[in-house]
Amino acid sequence: MLRRVEKLLLDLAVVAVVGLGVLITGSVFLRAAFNSGIPDTIVIVRELMVAAIVLPLAVATLDRAHIVVEFVSKMMPLRVQDWLLVGGSAFGLFALSPLIYAGWREVAHTVDSGAFFFGQLNLPKWPGRVVFLVGISFCWLRLLLMVIGDLRTIRAGGSVVSPAHEHEESV
Repeated sequence: MLRRVEKLLLDLAVVAVVGLGVLITGSVFLRAAFNSGIPDTIVIVRELMVAAIVLPLAVATLDRAHIVVEFVSKMMPLRVQDWLLVGGSAFGLFALSPLIYAGWREVAHTVDSGAFFFGQLNLPKWPGRVVFLVGISFCWLRLLLMVIGDLRTIRAGGSVVSPAHEHEESV
């Protein structure tokens, strides 16, 4: 079930990126050709950027595709690498927790106040806040499940980190 939700979030992020491209291209074309533009382009682009960046975080976390610096850790034994990976994921849980709390407070405040962006369209602020909260929350949930799964794998005597040659062959 979680993978389906993550796939949906990834698909929504793709739609946001395509929307960004269409919106920016259309706005530039209208500005150059007709000295006109799309109303509230800056606001819409800002909100779509949030979706494009935050929604696929859970999938990137599942694929362990975040930026890592591993030139030192690759020299360590696999057991140490496993524990470093679990430690990094656990640290991520603690680091994302305040963001989730702040995101929740921001969503609640924005919905209660009925805040909107000043512009021609008077777009509401809450959708972008909700998108941020959903993306970060699913990333946190994925990290939690990965920490639990990794700990189970280590306790069972397995390794979370595959040897370098196996990884290169699978790519």
